[in-house]
Amino acid sequence: MTNPNDLTRASRESADRLESLGIHLDGRESPEELAALQEAVERFEETVQSRGGDLMMDEGVPGKAIVPDDRHFALPRRKMGESVGHYLERLSTATDNVRRHRSLE
Repeated sequence: MTNPNDLTRASRESADRLESLGIHLDGRESPEELAALQEAVERFEETVQSRGGDLMMDEGVPGKAIVPDDRHFALPRRKMGESVGHYLERLSTATDNVRRHRSLE
């Protein structure tokens, strides 16, 4: 059985990581949704790196303009009011697009 304190801590860590990447969270995301978001972002990042993308360039620094080495490698932003499910679909599509994109290496 999962300890509620561990679940709360893991959810907060996921939320902090996602927000640090500029992904809008409204605070109503369930622990399962946060985990799905983090997994999808990690798949996107791994795919970008496999195609020669530089995450420091593609994700940028919070509060600064993003100048990706290729626009396809920029992490899609979650729109205000966008459901988690819809954002996950867009992120999956973006990951597929990166997978088919020419390698920068």
